[in-house]
Amino acid sequence: MTADSAELLALRRVMRKNYFVCAALFLVGVSLHWMELGVFVPKLALLNVAWSVSFVVLGLAEGAGWLPSKWLGTLGVLICLAAVTAYLHFTGGPSSAYFPMLWTLPLFVAMYSPDSWGPTVLAGAMTVGAVLVLDLLAGLPPRVMLVQGWGIGLIGLLAVFGARTYRRMRDAEKSAQQERLVALEQLAESERRRLRAERERAEVERLVLVGQLASGVAHEVNNPLAFVKSNLGFLEQELRREEGPEDRAELCEVIAETRQGVLRIQQIVADLRRFSREETRDEAGKPEDAMHEAKRLASVRLHSLGEVSLDVTSGLPPVRLGQRQLVQVLVNLLLNAADAVETAVPARRAHIVMRARGVDGGLRIEVEDNGSGIPPEVLPRLFEPFFTTKPPGKGTGLGLALCLEYVSRAGGTLHAENRSEGGARFVLRLPVEAPARAELNPPLQARR
Repeated sequence: MTADSAELLALRRVMRKNYFVCAALFLVGVSLHWMELGVFVPKLALLNVAWSVSFVVLGLAEGAGWLPSKWLGTLGVLICLAAVTAYLHFTGGPSSAYFPMLWTLPLFVAMYSPDSWGPTVLAGAMTVGAVLVLDLLAGLPPRVMLVQGWGIGLIGLLAVFGARTYRRMRDAEKSAQQERLVALEQLAESERRRLRAERERAEVERLVLVGQLASGVAHEVNNPLAFVKSNLGFLEQELRREEGPEDRAELCEVIAETRQGVLRIQQIVADLRRFSREETRDEAGKPEDAMHEAKRLASVRLHSLGEVSLDVTSGLPPVRLGQRQLVQVLVNLLLNAADAVETAVPARRAHIVMRARGVDGGLRIEVEDNGSGIPPEVLPRLFEPFFTTKPPGKGTGLGLALCLEYVSRAGGTLHAENRSEGGARFVLRLPVEAPARAELNPPLQARR
């Protein structure tokens, strides 16, 4: 159903209710006439009943949509005019106590047909005519007839003007509502574009990380491939000659070593594929698994720089940050630590530590390095978008900004500080998932 159709149905319901209310009032008018005149007048009673029944029929027709509202309004005008004229004729003409009813007829019609000025104009013209007819029958002088006709004409003009003003106000309200809807739609579209831009920005940064990791994949894959190739050659040679029990033991050892190399290659490829694959849904972050996965991914960058040590308590609760985003944050922090150690003066072997422990209401993860630390003038701007101290082609300036954005959305915090013994430390605090909090907090408090 369109908005116009819904509005028309609502208007019809209102008009139908008005017709029924008027019909009830016309029936009440029977007793009022009796009280005013002091005598029961059958003609007036029948006139009231007929008037009431006709308005009930108009209400039913309005609700069922048998005729357009303006035609029903015109019929209502004719019925009211005929009824009022009959009242006046039966009760004394211009001297009747009901004579003011004619003056209110145009206003009454305007109330029932505000969307069309036709019925109101018709009611005004016919009311003037009815007054003139009653005045002629009563023998009133032309001057009185002119004054009465002029007065009713002014009331008719006032009714037309009121209906016109109502239509303008309603049209203005509809226009304002339409403008609000357009503004809301534009705002929604702007929000959709912003979210799409954020997703694209995050995807670009994630692919940048994949590109940085890919530079070390060749080395990490070539090493196990080299000894896999060497072991396969050794196995081929051994299979060509007699084998004793000692030979079989050595062969088993070579096969086990080869299997480990193949598993290492599979793990590297699986980590990169999982990290680079775009997903629409993400499970709750598991800190221990995320730290191990981030260490494996970062190892392709850190293979020649040093080592990453883990200090993590088993059984840590899941956090609100998604698993893939948690891995991305940790990988980004590890790569930043690797870059910091690589550019440190004097040169040194990297020693990066990732540790995690439970704190009140959440989890604290630290990533610290033994580099040269963060310059004081850089520290306040470290998480600004597009701010980077790396040379062109080495960084986008979005990595830490996105890390902060992910963490903040999950209700956590991320900040950097310099260690007193040298190097930098990134501190990540994340709230735990609500279902896990009540179950896992007591052991965490006991460990503290």
